[in-house]
Amino acid sequence: MSFEKALSIVKSTTIDMEELEALLDAMSHDERLALTRAFSPKIQKNLFAAAQGRSVSIEQIVPTTDLRKEVIHEGMNTMPLFRIFQKRFARPEKKENREAVGFNYAPLKSVTGPGYFVGAEDKLSGEFVIDYTQLPTEKVDSWPKILSNNSKLGFLVWGGMKDRLRRLSDHVTIGRAYKKKPMNAYFVLCRVD
Repeated sequence: MSFEKALSIVKSTTIDMEELEALLDAMSHDERLALTRAFSPKIQKNLFAAAQGRSVSIEQIVPTTDLRKEVIHEGMNTMPLFRIFQKRFARPEKKENREAVGFNYAPLKSVTGPGYFVGAEDKLSGEFVIDYTQLPTEKVDSWPKILSNNSKLGFLVWGGMKDRLRRLSDHVTIGRAYKKKPMNAYFVLCRVD
């Protein structure tokens, strides 16, 4: 019942963000993931606009203080192909604990590279910014080798890119990609606990 209600909320012209957040928070991970996988590109675009001003903290992205412990976020983007992916995050040991490091786990990573990034809270907007122009100096041992985002065909995907995340619920964020200006590229993330 909550799945259908949440889906009707995100399809409406005026999205009740508080009600959506309450429904998402009450769902199991499997229910949240199924719902976010039902978000069309239009729904993702509308959710990003509706979520303006809804802050995302480092604790929401990496809710553990166990440094270098991997936290996976299941993702789905608005691209025509290869829509399913993961962003994998951790907190580094050598940086201030308000920062995250991570990479994209996606079908094309052997062609584009892993897409490493550094993420941090943007105090001005409240958004969480994933910055592909910065490479981490640390990673979880099981992650692939850190490569420049300009290596392989990564420059086509990750070069000069930053993602901005806004809160939908404790486990779910909505994002948009930017390369100097906003791109018509959105994605939703669902944190795995």
